[in-house]
Amino acid sequence: MNILVIDDDAFVLKLLKHQLAQLGFQDIAVFQAAEAALGAMTNDTKSVDLVFCDIQMPEMDGVELIRHLDSVEYRGGLVLISGEDERILSTVQSLAQAHGLKILTALRKPTTLEQLQRILEQHNSLSALPLYSARKIYSVEEVRRGIRGGELINHYQPKVRLPSGEVTGVEVLVRWQHPEDGLVLPDQFIDTAEEHGLIDELTRIVLVKALQDCWHWQQANLSLSIAVNISISNLNSVDYPDFIVQSAKEAGVDLSNVVLEVTESQLMHNPLTVLDILTRLRLKNITLSIDDFGTGHSSLTQLRDIPFNELKVDAGFVHDACHQPARRAILEASFDMARRLGMKTAAEGVENLDDWRFLTMQVKCDIAQGYFIAKPMPAGELFDWMQEWEARRPSLMGFKP
Repeated sequence: MNILVIDDDAFVLKLLKHQLAQLGFQDIAVFQAAEAALGAMTNDTKSVDLVFCDIQMPEMDGVELIRHLDSVEYRGGLVLISGEDERILSTVQSLAQAHGLKILTALRKPTTLEQLQRILEQHNSLSALPLYSARKIYSVEEVRRGIRGGELINHYQPKVRLPSGEVTGVEVLVRWQHPEDGLVLPDQFIDTAEEHGLIDELTRIVLVKALQDCWHWQQANLSLSIAVNISISNLNSVDYPDFIVQSAKEAGVDLSNVVLEVTESQLMHNPLTVLDILTRLRLKNITLSIDDFGTGHSSLTQLRDIPFNELKVDAGFVHDACHQPARRAILEASFDMARRLGMKTAAEGVENLDDWRFLTMQVKCDIAQGYFIAKPMPAGELFDWMQEWEARRPSLMGFKP
């Protein structure tokens, strides 16, 4: 493995090189200036497997270096090291991820031999993953054809009640079964649909299909709520509540099983109409969840003015909150505020056992979802997953079946 270490502190360079040598690595290049390191990499970035970089350096700092690493298409591993405040370190880590770099971790100085060993093991496991490739974004004509050609399908991600782990519902997540490209994820077409006035048509198709699947589950004695994502753009017509009521009636599903997760991806242009519609939806016994709380335009003003009865915190504040003080503080404050307002709490982004235990034992969340519980799946796979979950659930709850 070819390793490159950048730090303006000569002692740190010597220490890191010595520690890496102890772990069996000899091909290590050290630089006290980021410009010199970039010069060595420019001609052949593929020859460097792993970069250790300080973020506080004279002339070119770590933030500038990250920008340049992206521009030269560096695709090896990156480890940030610094004596700076942990929140600064975390921010730079997020910035590197946004640039598409394969960041392994961010470390506070001084590094230990055990930390380096874990990082190198992690790099070995990630090196087998495919390189990042740009997402294809579809044109409005293609998206319109897909919507009206019946190519949209629903996948469902289970939501469980804490601390029991009982399955209480599913979130409906749209997919596009493209005739040539296969299964297309929503981040490749939702923005286009929203920007060109197709989102209302798309959402209505998704909702009707979800209600039909919900009815089939009910016939099999499986009572689940369905949570459908809507944006402020959906709420431009005052007859929207009537559409939902009529669709649920035709499907044979009680409105108490319908959850609308409202995401304000755009600024609210007609707040009076939006407030009218959302209030009527609540009067009809439909649950309103403020989705992705803490991101975008979701705000305390919305909590004050709109009658939400569930607060759902974005995955960016949930995953790894047990190890990230800033995330933990925001998550705890959000949930505490929700409880004071008489709202249920929900968390997405439960990716591992640490996330699960943290939500269950420390912040007392009501509802959880994430890949640790289940990935989104077609409706037909839900029953098999339910059996697997029931077999797995007792061990997570700390008791035996």
